[in-house]
Amino acid sequence: MLTAKEIRDSFKNFFESKEHHIVPSAPMVIKDDPTLMFTNAGMNQFKDIILGNRPAKYHRVADSQKCLRVSGKHNDLEEVGHDTYHHTMFEMLGNWSFGDYFKKEAISWAWEYLVEVLKLNPEHLYATVFEGSPEEGLSRDDEAASYWEQFLPKDHIINGNKHDNFWEMGDTGPCGPCSEIHIDLRPAEERAKISGRDLVNQDHPQVIEIWNLVFMQYNRKADSSLEPLPAKVIDTGMGFERLCMALQGKTSNYDTDVFQPIIKVIAAMAGTEYGKDKQNDIAMRVIADHIRTIAFSITDGQLPSNAKAGYVIRRILRRAVRYGYTFLGQKQAFMYKLLPVLIENMGEAYPELIAQKDLIEKVIKEEEEAFLRTLETGIRLLDKTMEETKAAGKSEISGKDAFTLYDTFGFPLDLTELILRENGMTVNIKEFDAEMQQQKQRARNAAAIETGDWITLKEGTTEFVATTILNMKLPFFVTARSNRKIKLYIRLYLITLHSMQKVVVR
Repeated sequence: MLTAKEIRDSFKNFFESKEHHIVPSAPMVIKDDPTLMFTNAGMNQFKDIILGNRPAKYHRVADSQKCLRVSGKHNDLEEVGHDTYHHTMFEMLGNWSFGDYFKKEAISWAWEYLVEVLKLNPEHLYATVFEGSPEEGLSRDDEAASYWEQFLPKDHIINGNKHDNFWEMGDTGPCGPCSEIHIDLRPAEERAKISGRDLVNQDHPQVIEIWNLVFMQYNRKADSSLEPLPAKVIDTGMGFERLCMALQGKTSNYDTDVFQPIIKVIAAMAGTEYGKDKQNDIAMRVIADHIRTIAFSITDGQLPSNAKAGYVIRRILRRAVRYGYTFLGQKQAFMYKLLPVLIENMGEAYPELIAQKDLIEKVIKEEEEAFLRTLETGIRLLDKTMEETKAAGKSEISGKDAFTLYDTFGFPLDLTELILRENGMTVNIKEFDAEMQQQKQRARNAAAIETGDWITLKEGTTEFVATTILNMKLPFFVTARSNRKIKLYIRLYLITLHSMQKVVVR
C-alpha cells in the first residue's frame, strides 16, 4: 500500500516525466489579491498568467498546493469532522499547460496516471463532460467525450450541466468546459444494487470526484458574451486526501495515514481510542483537521486576530479547542503539542513547517490559554441559559442572552450556535443582530461627544519615571536585535523629553 508521501511524490514524478516543471506550493494565505483571503484552488498562484497579465516562465507546470476553504461559496466548516471527506485545509495536486497541450493529452495522461501508474480499477471510474448550453450557443463537449471513449465504455461517460461542468474564474475572464473523474469506492454488493453512474454528483460519500480537468478555451467578456482565448489553458486539480483514501482502501479520509498519526496522538492525550465513541471521534477528526490549517496559516504569515483572515484562523482554533475541552477533557492547552507529529508527517514536503516550529507553537499555546479562560465561563453560563430555556418549554434561547455571552464574556456566536445545535436548540439571530446594532449605536454616540484636546485632572507637576519602559519585556516575536534597537529608540525619545523637562529618566 502506497503511503501519502509516496503518492504525492509519484504524482510529481509522473508529470516531471511528461516535461512538467515542478513548482513549490504557494502560501496558503494571500496578501496581494483583494478578491481572496486564502488560496482556495491550485490555480490561484497562476491567476496572472491565465489572465494574460504576465508571461508563463514554464508552459508545463505541476505541483501540490496547500488550499484552505472556509469562506464564501466553498465553506464546508460545519461538515468538517462530521463526515468522511470535507476539510478546511487540503492539498490539491495539479498540472497545467499554458498554451501548450490541451484536452487529448490532459485526458490520456490522467488515465495513464490513475490506471497504469496507481493501478486503480478502471471499472470503478466515471467521467463527466459538459452537456452544452443552448442559450449561450455552446454544444456538448464531444471532443472530450471522444477522448474518454478510448478508455471508458459510453455508460461511464456522463453529461454534466453548466454548474458542474463549466468552470469560470468569475463574472469575467477565462473559462471553459471541464471533465471530472469520479470513483466508486463502495463494496461489490452495493455496486450490484445501484450503478455508480446513478450516484455521481449525488453527494454519496463513497462515490466521489477525485480529479477535475478544466479546459479553459473562452474569455467571458463584460457583456457576458464568450470569445475564444488566444492561448488555451489546462488547469487540473485532484484532491490529495481523497486519492489517498481510494488507494489505501479506506472509506474515510481520516482513516488514511494523512490523518491517523495525528488522531492517535490526540487519542493518547485524551486517554481514549479512536473508533469507540461517535462524539469523541468527531472531536478528534475536527482537531486533526484544524491543527493543519492553523499551523500552515501561521507559517504563511497569518496570526490569529479579530479581523478578516486573522479572525477566520482564530475561529478555527477556538472551534478545535472547544471540541477538545467538551468531549476529550482537555482543560489545558494541548493543540500546540500536536506540532511534532504534524511536522513528522508533512515537514519533508513543506519544510516551512520546520523553519517556523517555535513561532507556531508559541502562537497556538498563547491563543489556547487565552481562550480557555473565556471558554470555561462561557460554557457554564450557556449551560445555565439552556436549562432555563428548556424549563420554560422552549428550544430557542434569546438573542439578548447570546449577545451578553458575546459582548460581556467574549464567547463567539458561532460557538454558541454549535453547542446549541448539539443540544437540539437554536438562538434568535434577529434579536442578537438587534442587540449588536444597539451596541454599535451606543459606541457611535459615545464617539460623537465633543471634548477639548486636554482635560485637566489635577493642577501641578508630575514626575514620570521611565525605568519600567526600558526594562519591559517585548513580545516573543521581536528578535533580540530588534529588541535592542527598539529600546534604543525609546531611550533616545525619553532623553529628548527629559531635555524638555517632561520626563525623568532613572
